[in-house]
Amino acid sequence: MKALVTGGAGFIGSHLCEKLLELGHQVTVIDDLSTGRMSNIEQLVDNPEFTFAIESILNETVMDRLVCECDIIFHLAASVGVELIVNRPVEVIETNILGSEMVLKVANRYRKKTLITSTSEIYGKSEKVPFSEEDDSLMGPTTKNRWSYACSKAVDEFLALAYHQEKNLPVVIARLFNTVGPRQTGRYGMVIPRFVAKALLGQPIQVYGNGRQSRCFTYVADTVEYLIRLSKLPEAEGQIYNVGNNQEITIADLAEKIRTMSGGESEIVTIPYDEAYAKGFEDMFRRIPDISKVHRATGYKPCHDLDEILRRVIDYVRQAGPETLLAPGRD
Repeated sequence: MKALVTGGAGFIGSHLCEKLLELGHQVTVIDDLSTGRMSNIEQLVDNPEFTFAIESILNETVMDRLVCECDIIFHLAASVGVELIVNRPVEVIETNILGSEMVLKVANRYRKKTLITSTSEIYGKSEKVPFSEEDDSLMGPTTKNRWSYACSKAVDEFLALAYHQEKNLPVVIARLFNTVGPRQTGRYGMVIPRFVAKALLGQPIQVYGNGRQSRCFTYVADTVEYLIRLSKLPEAEGQIYNVGNNQEITIADLAEKIRTMSGGESEIVTIPYDEAYAKGFEDMFRRIPDISKVHRATGYKPCHDLDEILRRVIDYVRQAGPETLLAPGRD
């Protein structure tokens, strides 16, 4: 099989590429390196089964050639991270909506199966937990660009399902819940690498809000396993699946756990959302997935608990240098 991975130089994308190559597939990546990094895929570039195009997915000429030559598309390219959402909303909206439109249009031209990665943000401010795939979304007002990412990904889902229903394009949608692991950067607000880097540097660990908000974290290898299994299932076409782990922890407890496991003595401080992001910033209080549907479809359950995830991230950040995970820009 020859796979095209959009956003393949990103955190999740690079792990997906590694696994696909390990399974004996050919892999082509398209990534403009706006948030992806060459260092994520440097170990792959000498593999004769790996090809990399530094280009935007909005370039239809390039996309036409790459899609024509592949068997399946894993569409991971997106603008993500709370800091990007708040500070660069135009980029977020255009990249997500126009990028997915291009991928689906060209995929339909050549009738290529496409797996679209979406987000748990789709559920918005809903307080019904755990979230199941048929639950309603509850978004905040359009005056708060915090919700632009969630809405852009909702449009992606609507468009993908429309291509499936109207044009019979084989598409699968995976809603990802807080994937973490080695290579994830803290530059755009991702909480675990940010906390770990601060703890290892002995700097204050900044918890945004009151810390009582909770999340569930999924190890990247588990996310990749789910994506590959879903991509192989004909019965998954036209379906949406939550992909995540349902082990819940508050952000305050997460900060304490990371400080302890890192062996440091960093102070844990709370920063109001208005200071961390923007006045009137809104967040989801709990974000817990119902993963029964994806388990029934794939037969898989997450194999890595939170302590193991944190140990692996701490080891990675120590080796990479904690300051590099917080530095602005790209490499």
